[in-house]
Amino acid sequence: MSPALHADVWAAPLIVGTVLAVGAYLVAVLDAAATRVVAGTGLAPDVLIEPLRRAALLVVQQRVVTERPDAASWALAPAAYAGLAAAGLAVVPWSPSFSVADVDAGIVVWGTVESLAVVAVFLHGWSPNSHQPLMAAYRYVAVGLSCLLVSMFVLIAVALPAESLALNAIVDAQAGLWNVVRHPLGLPLFAVVALGITFWGPMDLADGADLSGGTSAEASGSQRLAWQGARAAMLVSFAALGSAAFLGGWHGPVLPGPVWMAAKTAALLALLVAAGHLVARVRAERFVTWCWTVLLPLAFLDLVVAGLGALP
Repeated sequence: MSPALHADVWAAPLIVGTVLAVGAYLVAVLDAAATRVVAGTGLAPDVLIEPLRRAALLVVQQRVVTERPDAASWALAPAAYAGLAAAGLAVVPWSPSFSVADVDAGIVVWGTVESLAVVAVFLHGWSPNSHQPLMAAYRYVAVGLSCLLVSMFVLIAVALPAESLALNAIVDAQAGLWNVVRHPLGLPLFAVVALGITFWGPMDLADGADLSGGTSAEASGSQRLAWQGARAAMLVSFAALGSAAFLGGWHGPVLPGPVWMAAKTAALLALLVAAGHLVARVRAERFVTWCWTVLLPLAFLDLVVAGLGALP
């Protein structure tokens, strides 16, 4: 274990929960701002309160319940997805001396989070006992499993220069040169994985409009709010991991390490949210084909480049 300071058992959930809550609010603000910019209506100060207004409306909205749903699993799915986002964020170091959960195999923990996220989304589509959410859930599984293979190669590639699976060591290894420069394919591929697992923007194949909202077709009221919050939290977690794995983490001049981490995470969030408004939505079968025939070979190439660079 590295000498990083650990948050105690009570402080850890508070820290992670606060970061995810602030990050989810930032995602909502960025999304609202991007919507206005693309529509040409211009920005206004009320973009800061629009997410709060929408959240309040969902809280007071009457909830619709389908016939004979699996109520327990339906309620569990948003909590499970948000919990996985929290677990992923917990292993991300914010400075040389602080991480909520400093583990020797942080990359492995993150890979587990991605895998279980697919299960949580499938559970959300299966539980309402409705055909459109179920079809969307099966479609998402095909996309999610394809993304996991790409992610596996990309994450192994960032571990090679550090000769470690610990995220602290991976950030330390970028003191002189960031991984995004060492092997530039890694970050774009990771961004595609992030959009796929969080089904955001062009990769919104789980809650797409072509299936009347997909896994969320029957969700309403506070349950819909919880699911939207969990999706935003997972996007925050991906952005934080991307900042640590590819953008040098806490490394940067003048400013403290946590400030650099927050700035880089916010920048990646803005990029991912913007993709939802600037990139056309892809069809599921086409994306799966691209994953196997284009993205996976590129991820393997990224791994080879990283491996050659790590040779003495």
